[in-house]
Amino acid sequence: MLLYHGSNLIVEKPQIIPSKRLLDFGTGFYLTSDYNQAEKWSVRTAKRREDGNPIISIYDIDEAHLSKLKLLKFDYANREWLHYISDNRTNQSAKDAYDVVIGPVANDQAFRTINNYLKGYFNEDIALELLLPQRLKDQYTFKTERALSFLKFKEADIL
Repeated sequence: MLLYHGSNLIVEKPQIIPSKRLLDFGTGFYLTSDYNQAEKWSVRTAKRREDGNPIISIYDIDEAHLSKLKLLKFDYANREWLHYISDNRTNQSAKDAYDVVIGPVANDQAFRTINNYLKGYFNEDIALELLLPQRLKDQYTFKTERALSFLKFKEADIL
């Protein structure tokens, strides 16, 4: 399976670098199986950092390796996903022992919905109702060195 990482630099050797930003699945190395999503991330990162060009680093992982890891997977935006993201985005990072977390990425519209939920403007049911029709792309967050060891860098596309 191919996974993509969008950035402003080539990442041949992924690392887990704590971020000051509050991310959906907490600290980890973020990838997606959707090339277009990685492209958006790379453009956004290059603009935010005001350095480098948009670059997509491409990795291969044998799906059999995922079964060797402690995995949390959200198939769609459900209550558990909403709670997990809410914990991470309110700096109450979910203290877990997962190697990899997989699930929908909160796009710009979803982010607004989640923020309104966190502020108490929407209850859980309304937030989920608003999230369901959205075509959320996926994200894979590799949270441990063990998980990263299974990623094999293939190449990078400089956009």
